[in-house]
Order: sequence, then structure tokens, then C-alpha cells
Amino acid sequence: MRRNKRLLVTLAACGLGVFTVSGCASAVGADAGRGASLGSTSPAPPEDEVLGQGTVLDGPDGPRLCLGPIAESYPPQCEGIPLEGWTWDAVEGAESSGDVTWGAYAVQGAYDGEALTVTQPPILLALYDPMPTDDPTGGKPGTTAERTLLEIQEELPDLLGSAYLSSYPQDGRLWVDVVWDDGTWQNAADHDYGDGAVIIRSALREVGA
Repeated sequence: MRRNKRLLVTLAACGLGVFTVSGCASAVGADAGRGASLGSTSPAPPEDEVLGQGTVLDGPDGPRLCLGPIAESYPPQCEGIPLEGWTWDAVEGAESSGDVTWGAYAVQGAYDGEALTVTQPPILLALYDPMPTDDPTGGKPGTTAERTLLEIQEELPDLLGSAYLSSYPQDGRLWVDVVWDDGTWQNAADHDYGDGAVIIRSALREVGA
């Protein structure tokens, strides 16, 4: 099982091993530019196993779990994160076209920041009953102007890199889906754009969380 640990990228002025907004506030002010915190740190891989829901697409480059948008083609196409230990044996609900096989599943495994190593039999997504997630806003609308949210949205692919999946403005907030976040990026977004203006949602969730 690959468990390579990526060190968190921190701001040099903090002198800390873990990024915290309170500890780095003085180092990242308006002079550093919008998005400075979000673009200068990244979450460490999870210690525990995670679960992701999406389309598993197995083609010439091997199996991948597609957590974000999928191209509406036949067969479908996506980027996805590599899956290690994936097998189609005893897996139902798959479809094939040419050299591509795909299906929608809930997949559990160990994520090292680059690939997901499957540790449990996948569950057909049509049969999976996920645990409900809490609304971090408590159902309250935000106050950020949509024009500002759209400007932030344009910046996110560069700031978050391959971890960025999708985003959309709604009710005065920008909702952002990423592959994995343990709260590091949410804290950074709050620091850069104001509390609750940007809501970071992790597609991979720790098992039991």
C-alpha cells in the first residue's frame, strides 16, 4: 500500500510545520494578493481510509476514479485519480465499448495524495446509501456579490491545480469541489476571501466521518 506522505507547503514567514490561519495571518495580508494562502498550501493525505463516489473508467491508461465532470461521449472520458488494486471481477453494473470499461461505484481505499489503493469491494452506486453531510453554512445565504464570486472562480484552477474538480456560485457563496481537503484549504479560503465566501467540499471523505 502506498502511503507516501506529502509535506504541507507552508508560508516561510510562519516558521510552523502545519499551516494555520491564525499563525500565518500576519504573513498573508492584502499585500500578498488575493488567493495567496489558498495557493501556498495543500492538505496532507488522510491518515485513515477514505471513500469516494463516482465513475470508474478503465481504459488504456488503467482504471481511474472520476470524481468531477465527465465528458458526454461514448465511451465517456475524464481525468480522474488512478486506482490501484482495482479489479472488475465480481463487480456488477459495468459497461464496455472498445477498450474502455466503466461503471458508477462507491470506492473505499487509502489515498496517498496521488492514487487511491482499493481496500474494500466496491459498491454499485445505485445501491449505495451514503451518510448525509452537514451543511457548513447552516442554510444561511452568503453576502458576497456574484461578480466577485465569478472572479474568484476564475482563479481557482490555477490555485488548486489537479485537485480542483468544479465550482459554482449560489446564494452569495462559491461552492468548490476538490479531490481531498481536511480543512486546510477551507481555512485558507476563509483567510483569503472572508469567512464562508468560499465553501470547499472534499469529494473523498474519511470512512466514518
